[in-house]
Amino acid sequence: MINKVTLIGNLGQDPEIRTLENGTQVGRFSLATSDSYKDKSGDWQNQTDWHNIVVWRDLAERALTQLKKGSMVYVEGKISNRKYTDKVGVERTVTDIVASTFRLLEKREKVEGASDRSFPTERPTQQATTQQSQQPDDENDSLPF
Repeated sequence: MINKVTLIGNLGQDPEIRTLENGTQVGRFSLATSDSYKDKSGDWQNQTDWHNIVVWRDLAERALTQLKKGSMVYVEGKISNRKYTDKVGVERTVTDIVASTFRLLEKREKVEGASDRSFPTERPTQQATTQQSQQPDDENDSLPF
């Protein structure tokens, strides 16, 4: 039998981590996944599902340091159902995804003072191209290749 879930979504909150009496760390966060479809009238509709993610031990520690609200994350794990009785005595069932791994899918924030390695979004203008070609030849000779 197989119980495997793969999700890609955005965190709805920062992970909450707690330490159990035996010293084991457990973390929780919500993950939103979305799907778009056309309804009968031809209008686009967006459906968002929320998933409760549970992480244990080292994965909980990693989640605390790497994830934050809004982060896009790949999560792999298994479905787990648990029952509890709420404050008014009603028995409830909760579905959790117990993560076996996760991966942050977006670039980490730039460290202060780090260079921006992104590519230019605009093509150089004719003036910029002309200025580059007018550089003295001795500057071009100092290139390491």
